[in-house]
Amino acid sequence: MKNSRREFIRQTSGGAAALALSGLGSSLSAKSYAGIVGANDRIHVSIMGVNSRGNALAGTFARQANCTVACICDVDKRAIEKCIAAVSKIQSEPPKGIKDFRRSLDDKEIDALVIAAPDHWHAPAALLACKAGKNVYVEKPCSHNPREGEILVEGAKKYKKIVQLGTQRRSWSHVIEAMQELKKGIIGRPYFSKGWYTNNRKSIGFGKEAAVPDWLDYDLWQGPAPRKPYRDNLIHYNWHWFWHWGTGEALNNGTHMLDMMRWGLGVKYPVRVSSAGGRFHFKDDWETPDTQVITLDFAENVSMAWEGRSCSGRAIDGTSAGVIFHGEKGSLLINGNSYLVQDLDEKTIKEVKENRVIDPRNTVNPTDDLDGVHIRNFLESIRGNARPNAEIEGGYISTLLCQLGNIAQRTGRSLKIDPKNGHILEDEAAQQYWSRTYEKGWEMSL
Repeated sequence: MKNSRREFIRQTSGGAAALALSGLGSSLSAKSYAGIVGANDRIHVSIMGVNSRGNALAGTFARQANCTVACICDVDKRAIEKCIAAVSKIQSEPPKGIKDFRRSLDDKEIDALVIAAPDHWHAPAALLACKAGKNVYVEKPCSHNPREGEILVEGAKKYKKIVQLGTQRRSWSHVIEAMQELKKGIIGRPYFSKGWYTNNRKSIGFGKEAAVPDWLDYDLWQGPAPRKPYRDNLIHYNWHWFWHWGTGEALNNGTHMLDMMRWGLGVKYPVRVSSAGGRFHFKDDWETPDTQVITLDFAENVSMAWEGRSCSGRAIDGTSAGVIFHGEKGSLLINGNSYLVQDLDEKTIKEVKENRVIDPRNTVNPTDDLDGVHIRNFLESIRGNARPNAEIEGGYISTLLCQLGNIAQRTGRSLKIDPKNGHILEDEAAQQYWSRTYEKGWEMSL
């Protein structure tokens, strides 16, 4: 009896690919290797949302041996054309351009959907992919609101699909090493962690209702979100700062830092969450905070805080984005894929540096080749040769921590949290933010 295609991927890709590469020599490029029919059974991916971050991801996926970017999906026809042109320079077979990503899910050759669309699409698209039998690589955050994240976790289990969150630091070698050092007690028991992200973002001004551009399918762009008129300062990117579609800086960049803090402290759900901040720097349409400090306390007698400054870019500890752990014997600072351990007198105990350039303020592609490590982990997980470094169960918890911070911010008070499941206790007004209303017919369902 013949093996299925996916069984073939799992059984042969590791050994066969290694044998093929060793036999053909180092002069063989990823593009030429990917074009050898019969050398292996490649993983085919569809990329959803390629105007910005997705365009970079498409290139990184295309550069992976034994992987083909088969479909480019976007509601902006200009973005499709640009991304196809870029990917075609990397792999021998040009990808197809599809406006509606759902049509790519109908393709039996597609093994995975890569999601880099706006936040309100992340969980709904990921669930549709799981239901269609596809694995998922979804950019952070994994959901627009907590309930969506819960449903996505349930969906991944029900349909037995791999869902990897784009918290790529989970795959970075020196970050992994730093976490191992923490667990071994290099600074004693860590009890407090702080993370941060800073930038110098400009004002988005005051938008006005306008005709939808001919290059944009605005109805499909809104998708699950209840319909609102098109405005001329929304697309692209500024949707991040509107609650209806986006989740603010806390989930745009804070997810990475809170995920590392949770990882290092070894915690899941907090008992108390508070937030301070607001939209301070400019007067414009921007709704989410440009300045925010989220504080989370845990039953394990540890605490963490995240500071976001979207419009005041002064670095902290020499980096625009980072995490520091404080323990009984000293501190451990993570800056990109580098880390520094100091004792209580600030004497350096250990320092490990990353030679590659990392630019946290690059909104498109801050860590290209390091992203590749995370993506290879995802591909090898599909093949059955690895476990996901950022599986959705943990990714949901890290996303939830940021969402709880935003809910505390929007209600203007601290939240009491159930440490068993992360749910908000004794606050009906805050619980209203746990889920959202959907455009009729777009509701998430298992």
